[in-house]
Formats: sequence, C-alpha cells, structure tokens
Amino acid sequence: MRVVSGALKGRALKAVPGTTTRPTTDKVKEAMFNIIGPYFRSGMALDLFAGSGALGIEALSRGIERSIFVDHDIKAVQTIRANLENLKLTDRSEVYRTDAHRALNAVKKRGLTFQIIFLDPPYKKQKLESLLNFIDQYQLLAAGGVVVCEHSDDVMLPEKIGRLMKAKGAAYGITAVSFYENG
Repeated sequence: MRVVSGALKGRALKAVPGTTTRPTTDKVKEAMFNIIGPYFRSGMALDLFAGSGALGIEALSRGIERSIFVDHDIKAVQTIRANLENLKLTDRSEVYRTDAHRALNAVKKRGLTFQIIFLDPPYKKQKLESLLNFIDQYQLLAAGGVVVCEHSDDVMLPEKIGRLMKAKGAAYGITAVSFYENG
C-alpha cells in the first residue's frame, strides 16, 4: 500500500496486521479520488472504519487540512498512528479507538462538519444506511462535501437518504463505491 498522489505520493503505508481488515486497493483509492477531487484546498475529512488510515492519509496528501481517523480495532489504531508518525502528519490528525456511532455523536457535539466522510465498514457488518441517516440528520457533511461509501458489489444503497443524494456509483470487481452529496 502507498499514497497514490499529492504531496506524499509514493510513500509506503503499513497495513494492519492479521486478516481483520480489508484494505482499499490503490486502484480503487485512485479511482475514488479522481471522482471526488482529485485535490483539495482545505476542509476536514472523517475516516470511519479507518483500518490503516489510507483514505484519510490520501486526503491529507491531496490538500485536506485535517483528518479524523476512527477504528474500533486496537491493531488498526496502532497502525494508523504509526503511519501518521512516519509521514509526519500527527499535527494534522486525530485518532480515536471507538465505534462509528459513538464517533459520529462526538463530532456532532463538537459541531464539526466535513468535506469528505469515508465509510468503509466490514462488508458483513454494514450499517451504511443508518450512518448516512445520522450524517444527514445532524448535518455533518459540509456544503459541497461528499460521503464515500465502500461496500460489496451486491449491496444496493438508496438513491436518496434525507438530503443526501447518490451522485455516482462505481464498481471495481467485488468492491463498489457510492458517492453521496447534499441534495
């Protein structure tokens, strides 16, 4: 795994040890960012189910000012911290070990909004619609922002969830990605 583009292009990323996480391939990551960016001038990113932190780190490399990384697995959190330290990004990031709903409640209480929200839960335990409903209800997505949902290709997400409208969908083998914007 590596950073695909931006200021940190080509830098290696550590993977989470074991088989509990499914990293986003560089091909899918590059395709995602070509759709949503590919580069940014500012804003914040929220990387839920962050795994190695590759998506939030890619956003930082491409110009996002700050990323918040969330994962429930201690090995993932340790890997994220190691990747951020190695790339000297600790001053532009926050890392939390908690579940997605608690993290969303915490950012809601802080009054934060995000330019990009990455949702990449384990394929067998997906609660994407519930998470999207929460994001919409508490207006966690900034104007002009995007929620990027990575899921298995057999998952069909609705075209609209509250004010969030599916702007695009793409499939890459068994992986699919749905992009939601404020409608």
